Amino acid sequence: MESLFAGQKAPSPDEIEDRAAAETEEPALPLAQRAEPGVQTDAGQAEQASAPPETSRALALSDVIAPKARAGETLIRMAYRLGVPRQALAAPFRRASPLRVLATVEAAAPGDRAAGTALRAGHFLVQGVKQPIASLDFTGSTRLSPGIERAIHSFSWLADLAASAPRADCVPVAERIAKAWLDAHRTPARGTPWEVELAGLRLMAWLVHAPLVLSGNDPGLKPRLLEAIDDTADWLDRKAASAGAGLGQVAGWAGVTAAGLLLPEGRPRRLYGEARLIRALGDMVGEDGGVLARCPAAQIEAIRLLTDLIACYEAAEVEAPQALFVMRELLVPPLLALRHGDGGLGSWQGQGAVDAHRLAALIEATGVRTRPLAEAGHWGFHRLRARDTQVQIDAAPPPRARHARCGCASTLAFELSDGAARVIVNCGGAALAGGQVPARIGQGLRASAAHSTLVLDNANSTAVELHGKLGRGVETVEIERRLLGDEGLDGVRIEASHDGYEARFGLTHRRVLSLRADGTELAGEDILVPAGRKGKRGKIGFAIRFHLGKGVEARLSEDGRGASLLTADGKLWQFRLRGDSAAAGDIALAVEDSLWVDGEGRPHPTEQLVIEGLTSRGGGQFSWLLRKTG
Repeated sequence: MESLFAGQKAPSPDEIEDRAAAETEEPALPLAQRAEPGVQTDAGQAEQASAPPETSRALALSDVIAPKARAGETLIRMAYRLGVPRQALAAPFRRASPLRVLATVEAAAPGDRAAGTALRAGHFLVQGVKQPIASLDFTGSTRLSPGIERAIHSFSWLADLAASAPRADCVPVAERIAKAWLDAHRTPARGTPWEVELAGLRLMAWLVHAPLVLSGNDPGLKPRLLEAIDDTADWLDRKAASAGAGLGQVAGWAGVTAAGLLLPEGRPRRLYGEARLIRALGDMVGEDGGVLARCPAAQIEAIRLLTDLIACYEAAEVEAPQALFVMRELLVPPLLALRHGDGGLGSWQGQGAVDAHRLAALIEATGVRTRPLAEAGHWGFHRLRARDTQVQIDAAPPPRARHARCGCASTLAFELSDGAARVIVNCGGAALAGGQVPARIGQGLRASAAHSTLVLDNANSTAVELHGKLGRGVETVEIERRLLGDEGLDGVRIEASHDGYEARFGLTHRRVLSLRADGTELAGEDILVPAGRKGKRGKIGFAIRFHLGKGVEARLSEDGRGASLLTADGKLWQFRLRGDSAAAGDIALAVEDSLWVDGEGRPHPTEQLVIEGLTSRGGGQFSWLLRKTG
C-alpha cells in the first residue's frame, strides 16, 4: 500500500452559535430542519433522531415560497424569451438610453484581503501559488494552475482587490488587468473563459465592482468594458440554459438578472433572468439546503452569488424575490454543520479545510443568524457534538456525475475535532490540485484511501474517474440515528451502511459510531456483512484508515494494539482495538505517512493510523475506541 494515502485565534463556533441563538428567534423556513435540535450535552439535552429522507430529490422552490408574478410580467418574460428586444418591451416610445451602470453596489460578499494585497504588489496569489501579472498570458494558450485560471476568467480577484485598500489605490491595478483581459478576449468565443459559470461570475464581478474598472484614468477602457458587459449579458441570455444543472447555470442566470437590474431598459431581462434563476436554484439545492454537488466550495459560491445579487437589488432599489432570501437562509445551516471547533470547515468532496476567518466573514455578510443542522439528510452529512468534541460523518452516496465537481469516494468517512484541535481528518484538497498540490496526486486524494473509512482490497467504494466524475459504486446508504440512555443523557449513536462493495466483493460495509455525552469517548465498529444469504469463501485484504490532523503525534503502544495521539495544543487521545479485533492474529495496527491539505491549498505532511489485515469473505467485525485522557 502507498504510504501517501496510507496568526490569529479563530472564532469559536460555540460563541457564534450562542450569539445566533440569542439574537434571533428560531427561523421559520418550511423545508429546513433549522437548528441543531439537540446535543447540548453539557446542558443536559440530547440530539433528536429522525429518519433520513431520500438523497436524490431536489428542492422545488415553489414548495417553499411561490414567486408572485403579475400577468403583465409573465407576458414580458415570454416576449423576451422569444427574442423581442428589451428596448421595445421596457420603453417602446423612448430613445434608447446610453449604456452605463445605473447604480453602485454596496455590501457585497467580502474578498480575500491577502490576495488583494498581492495583486497590488504585482502578482496573483491563489491557493498559495504566486503568478506575476507582468508575465501572465491572458489568452489561455499557456497552461496555468486551475485556481489561477478560474480567478482570472471569473474576475473574482476584483472582490479581493476591493477588500485590500481604499478604492483609489486599487483602480490602477484593476484597470491594468481588465485591459489585458479584454485585449485577449475581444468577443464571446469558445474555451474556458466562455464557460457559462465563469462568464456569469465575470459579469457579476464587473457589475458589483464597477467603480474599480469604470471610474479610472483610462478613457478608452470604460466604453470597451461597457460593451463587454452588454455582449456578455446578451450571450448569457442565449447560453445560460445550456449549462447543466448546478452552480454553472445558477451563475449564468444570476449574471443575467444582475444585468437586468443595473443596465438601462433592463426590466424585461431582469424578469426573465430571475424566473430562470429561481428554477435553477431549485435544481441545484436539496430540501435541507445542501447543494447536490455535496461540495462545501459550491455551497460557499452559491451563498456568495446570492449575497452579491441581493446587494444588486438593493442598489437598484428593486424588491428582490423572497425566494432568494429563503434560499440563502437554507444554504447557511448545512454549511455550518461542517464547521469544526477551530471555526473552519471539514475536508469533504475535494475541498480543503476552509479557513475560519474566511467562512465567518461570508456568514457575517449574509446577515443570517442560525445554528448548524445536526443532520443534513439530503446533503448527506451528519454532525455529532458533545461539549468540545465534534464528529462529522459522510452518510450518503457520492454526488451523481451530473452534479459532481470533484467527486470523492468518501462514503462513511468521519472527522473528529476536540476544540480547536483536529484529531481525525480526511486528506482533502483534490479540487485544489495543480497549485501547491501536484496534479498527479489529485486523483489519489479523491480515493477512499484518502478518507478516514474502511477500504477493501485497495478498491474505492465508488469508482473514481477523470475530470472530477464518479462511476459505479455506492447507490444506497441506510442510516439510523438514536439517543443513548434516558433522553440521550449517555450520548448519541449513528449506524450507517453502504453497498459500494457488494457487486465486487459481496460485502456490505456497516459503520457504527457512538459518542458519549461528555465528549470523552467515540466508540466505533466497522462491520462487513455478506450481501447474499451465503457468504463467499476465502479471505480479502482490508484497511481501516484514520488520517490524523496536522500536528498530531502518534505513538504505538507496546502491545501494538493501541496508540496515543497527542495534539499540538497538548490534548491526549488514546486509540485502542477492542474485542475480537484486538485478539485476531492476522490484524495489525500501524502508523503510516499521510498528508492534509489546508484551505489555501497547502499540503502538510501528517500521519495516519491503519488497521489492516485479512478478513473472511463471509464477513467480519472490527471494533475500536477513541478516548480522551488528557
